[in-house]
Amino acid sequence: MMEKVVELIEMGEGIIQIKMQDRVNKNTFSNELTKGLTDAFTSIKNQTQYKVVILTGYDNYFSSGGTQEILMSIFEGKAKFSDLDLYSLALNCPIPVISAMQGHGIGGGFVMGLFADFVILSRESIYTTNFMKYGFTPGMGSTLILPKKLGISLAEEMMLTAKTFRGDELEKRGIPFPVLPRDKVMEYALELAKTIAEKPRISLVTLKDHLVAQLREELPKVIEQEGEMHEKTFHQPEVKDRLKSVYGK
Repeated sequence: MMEKVVELIEMGEGIIQIKMQDRVNKNTFSNELTKGLTDAFTSIKNQTQYKVVILTGYDNYFSSGGTQEILMSIFEGKAKFSDLDLYSLALNCPIPVISAMQGHGIGGGFVMGLFADFVILSRESIYTTNFMKYGFTPGMGSTLILPKKLGISLAEEMMLTAKTFRGDELEKRGIPFPVLPRDKVMEYALELAKTIAEKPRISLVTLKDHLVAQLREELPKVIEQEGEMHEKTFHQPEVKDRLKSVYGK
């Protein structure tokens, strides 16, 4: 029996896990993963028995961001980052979302995780907003969520340099998230989920709506601004060369 690329697993009363496991594509934003995530969050939205979501990956991978094919399509003007609205799934989910990033979070994959209400990182894994490595400016709401979650100084460094950081390095930089050994991330996430699930669902939904209202309001404008930057930066010949020679390295 083939393993589902995105699997919904009940982890206890009121707790649902979304597990990304596109092993063939290392959890890049393949068509299968994108559809699976969208369907999973839609399903959760319509089921009132759930109070909290745990979003996680498999083995060493949380999410690896855009595929080479998607990025080339954007370069060629056939697609836009905003066509894949994965960045707002956790933000717009009515119940709290825990992003258990037990594995590597790369580019848009890391950004997607940061839009969750709770973020947990792994000491051994790498995290990067590597858009500028390929010569184009960040997308997927990066320029909004990184400063909000990490602080302006670290956010600027991550985006402008496209450097790769291990979880333990980010911990030393003072990020406001738990950073744990990889094999402890899900254990921590589940205990956190159990604590959240003790509360009434209507109270959780109401409070989340209030806490993320400003982010939800600001995000569409930022996505528009990032799209305008892409029009200036994405279609350079150098970007095409980098996508062909540097992608995945």
